[in-house]
Amino acid sequence: MKKIVLLCILGLSFSLNSLFAQDHKVFVSGSSEMIFSFATIEYTDPADGNIYTGGNIMRWAPVLNLQGMLNFDPAKAVGFFTGLAVRNVGFIYKEPGSNIKKKYRTYNLGIPIGIKLGNMNRFFIYGGYEIEFPFNYKEKTFIDNSKRDVFVDWFGSRAEQIQHSFMVGFNFPYGFNIKLKYYITNFHNQDYVGTDPYQPDLGPHKLYEGLKSNVIYFSLNFGLFNKPQKYYSIKSWEETYR
Repeated sequence: MKKIVLLCILGLSFSLNSLFAQDHKVFVSGSSEMIFSFATIEYTDPADGNIYTGGNIMRWAPVLNLQGMLNFDPAKAVGFFTGLAVRNVGFIYKEPGSNIKKKYRTYNLGIPIGIKLGNMNRFFIYGGYEIEFPFNYKEKTFIDNSKRDVFVDWFGSRAEQIQHSFMVGFNFPYGFNIKLKYYITNFHNQDYVGTDPYQPDLGPHKLYEGLKSNVIYFSLNFGLFNKPQKYYSIKSWEETYR
C-alpha cells in the first residue's frame, strides 16, 4: 500500500513538474458584476389547472455580486477558468389578474468552470457551467405598488437549494465584459410548505406549487479576466525565490 501511495505521489510530482516546466501562466483575477435579470414564468393554478404565463418585470441588481477567478491560459487562443462568486439573483413577478407584485431574490455562493477562446490579451468569448448554493432568501410583497411585507430566510428551503446554470460571454479589449446566463433549475422549491399571511384561511400549504420560473440575466463588468500588471508563472517564481 505504501508503495502505491509513493508511486502516486511521484507520478503527481512528475506531472506537475512537466506542466510547470512549460511556463504555463496561472493568475487570479476578479470583478464585481451588475446584473439585469428576467425570468421565464409559467404558473399552473393548482385549484383549476389553468396556466398563466408572463408577469415578469426586469430586475436590476448592482450589488452584491463579487467574482474571483483562477485562470489557466496554456496558449494564446485558449484558456480555462474556475473560481468562487457571491451573487444576488432573482426576479420580479406581477401575479396574473391581481394587484400583487412579488420581488424574489437569493444570495448564492457559486463555483464556475469554463473555457475561453480567442485572443487572451484582447477579445475572446467564453462559456461554461456554474453550480450555486443559495444561502439567503428574501421575498417582498407589494399591493398596488405599496410595500406590505418583507420576509428574509437564512439557509432555508424556499428556493431550490442547488442551482445549475450555463453561461456565455464576451470579453473585449481592456477588460469590458458582457455575460449572459440561464438557470436550468427552477428558482423556487415547489414542495415548500408554509402559510400565506394574505390567505391565512388556507392554512399550511405548498406556497409555490405550480410556479415554474427560470432566471435568465445579462450582466456588465470590467476586469473579470484581466491579468495583473505583473504576475509570475511557476517558472519565474522559482527563479525569483530559489
